[in-house]
Amino acid sequence: MEPLQGVKIGCLFSLLVLNLVCGLIPICFKWFQIHAATGRHCRLLSLLGCTSAGVFLGAGFMHMTAEALEGIESELQRFTIQNRTENGGNSSDAADSTQKVYPYGELVISLGFFLVFFLESLALQCCPGTTGQSAVQEEEWHGTHAFGLHSHGHLPSRSQGPLRAVILLLSLSFHSVFEGLAVGLQPTVAATLQLCLAVLAHKGLIVFGVGLRLVQKGTEPRLTVFSILALALMSPLGLALGLAVTGGDPEEGWGLAQAMLEGVAAGTFLYVTFLEILPQELAASEAPVAKWGCVAAGFAFMAFIALWA
Repeated sequence: MEPLQGVKIGCLFSLLVLNLVCGLIPICFKWFQIHAATGRHCRLLSLLGCTSAGVFLGAGFMHMTAEALEGIESELQRFTIQNRTENGGNSSDAADSTQKVYPYGELVISLGFFLVFFLESLALQCCPGTTGQSAVQEEEWHGTHAFGLHSHGHLPSRSQGPLRAVILLLSLSFHSVFEGLAVGLQPTVAATLQLCLAVLAHKGLIVFGVGLRLVQKGTEPRLTVFSILALALMSPLGLALGLAVTGGDPEEGWGLAQAMLEGVAAGTFLYVTFLEILPQELAASEAPVAKWGCVAAGFAFMAFIALWA
């Protein structure tokens, strides 16, 4: 076995173990269950939830959105250069500048955002009880259940339901697969270790945040463990796919498809972050400055990790 292959296999198992451990910590310890908390314990869990919300916000802007924009821009530039070469250099500079000015990356991310918006609106239109609550249901929110989730504090947004939990996991899963694929395609041992450490630094905290949210929402333990296990397998799966690609040279067109999928995933993730996670954590009026500090701290950590990721 070549040294590079051995390092990548070691990274694969490291990603799997760290993600599983971080995701299962909130499930295995009752301290993280907010419905059993009172007083100071409850306030600490609320601040911890705000920190995880800041982590999600940072992951959405500093990692998923940034990587999607960079990938789409680089692929479009490569496509433009390839066309210019095939046409013998007859492409005009004006046409090139027009292509570069239009924000294609932002358009793809916005499409992901509006896709989830449309799916929730469609579900609300066809099955009103699936994602929304009436005024009577809001007063009896402590007794409602959706996808194994129920609230123990302030009211969620009107359209909260099972769809957002699924979307959150799917968008993170897409992103995790592509991160693992990037690690698997690295050409040297040093580059592999550097990227793997950057992924480990922020991925463990994100998976912990997902586990914390599922536990605090009262999700059934079996469903929570299954969700964490599925999410933890995504990065190793992408790394394994990268190992399977001979020579580390993806097929023509795959780069653009990957970048666009990343953009759609980033848009869906931002939708859930802004309309589900942040409103729920900031709805209560107690300790607003402390909550702001926790959200900012979580975002700052992800911004710091982005220096290497």
